[in-house]
Amino acid sequence: MEIASNIIIIIGLIFSFFGVLGIFKFKTFYARMLVAAKIETVGFITLIIGLIVRHGISFFSAKLLLLLVIMLIINPLTAHVLTRSAYLSGYRPDNTDNEKDDV
Repeated sequence: MEIASNIIIIIGLIFSFFGVLGIFKFKTFYARMLVAAKIETVGFITLIIGLIVRHGISFFSAKLLLLLVIMLIINPLTAHVLTRSAYLSGYRPDNTDNEKDDV
């Protein structure tokens, strides 16, 4: 079980690493928010599952499972609130370079 949990944890770290690269690659706020929200969720899920597999059935695993459920509920909501507040405050997605034209 230790080998399986190590593999799952490494996969989670790889997802998180590529998420950080995606944040640096994309230039717009909305693209970065999309990558950050998705990769944070996927990387966190695989890391927590790897820890649950490593520790087996225990009280610690139950706490990790509760944390996973809370994160699955809260993370999409916070990403939505951040992007919606940016949109409602006037930060439009059509600004590809995020700067005003000097006309």
